[in-house]
Amino acid sequence: MNGVVPMDHLGRRDFLRLTSHGTIALAVGGASLVLAACDPVDLAPADASGLRLHPFFTSRVIATTGEQVAGTNHIWHTNPDGGACFPAPDGGWTYVSNSESLPGGVGFVRFAADGTIVEAGSSLTGSIGNCAGGATPWGTWLSCEEWFGGRVWECDPTGATPAVVRGAMGLFTHEAAAADSVNEVIYLTEDRPDSALYRFVPDTWGDLSSGALEVLTETSGVLSWQVVPDPDGNPTPTKDQVADTVRFDGGEGAAMTEGRLAFSTKGDGRVWLYDPTANTLDIVYESGVQAGELTNVDNVATSSSGVIYVAEDGGDLQLVLVREDGSTFPVLQLTGVPGTEITGPAFNPAGDRLYFSSQRNPGRTYEVSGPWAAFTDPGPL
Repeated sequence: MNGVVPMDHLGRRDFLRLTSHGTIALAVGGASLVLAACDPVDLAPADASGLRLHPFFTSRVIATTGEQVAGTNHIWHTNPDGGACFPAPDGGWTYVSNSESLPGGVGFVRFAADGTIVEAGSSLTGSIGNCAGGATPWGTWLSCEEWFGGRVWECDPTGATPAVVRGAMGLFTHEAAAADSVNEVIYLTEDRPDSALYRFVPDTWGDLSSGALEVLTETSGVLSWQVVPDPDGNPTPTKDQVADTVRFDGGEGAAMTEGRLAFSTKGDGRVWLYDPTANTLDIVYESGVQAGELTNVDNVATSSSGVIYVAEDGGDLQLVLVREDGSTFPVLQLTGVPGTEITGPAFNPAGDRLYFSSQRNPGRTYEVSGPWAAFTDPGPL
């Protein structure tokens, strides 16, 4: 099949159909690029960044551990982990990235509207083992510490104001946070083999200085949220204070998708969906049970249209699209970096650039540009 396909008219099924039949041309900015086709499940050979991508996608390295971010004097941090993007007033955006190190912290890269890097710096210093986290609707980053006394830090993405510890959100082995604007709560995962799933209910939405920490419980098959009496977790850990707490095998990434919470658990290789309206909890995908590309589940991201992406900690070092029917589709793969993991996937505000990191050997942060809207429909092919 041959033809010219305008980028702005390329739908998901069109993209997959066209890339599986013959050679096509893609119209970009008035020019036509002719690309060889590939099977829609297969990724192309590794590019100069060491990434295997689908046709029409390109990549660049934006930061490397121990080196200056291009065009700035800022040295990129070690062990880059969870991340998120925030819009800037000038039409650009900022990508923040945790440092899962001792000391930890948060770094950022700020982009102009055309994607040019214009600034880099620190959003947070003086913290410990910052793993994942989550963005708030009011434009701050919740950076979560992964240790037994771990805290949640609320950060200005560009560090313009000092970060603040939100102690009411509990002290435990924090992993990720996901803001539910409809129900005005923040969901929190915990990285322990017998972890709990939490939600923080602030006294005032938009102010995380006070509120109630609650844990998900199940009694006679009915889910409910119960207040954790002592959010400090001392002497009794927060996960062990409430009877009938639902246990999860290593809580990892979390993100909202169409009003529901998507999160992963690494011990059993599961991706879950919690629906607060229906008050239901379902397993969407389980590695080794369902046939699929995804193993070693970790960070979770969603696009503006609600498509779920799960990053692998080890495994094939892929970022994998997960559909609600349990089927999967790899959208990129990192090559040539043994002993690392994929971390911090996040889309820029326009949804046409994805950022993520390879955590180790060395730590490196990437940008992948392309027609991500082609994956808008999360249903079966």
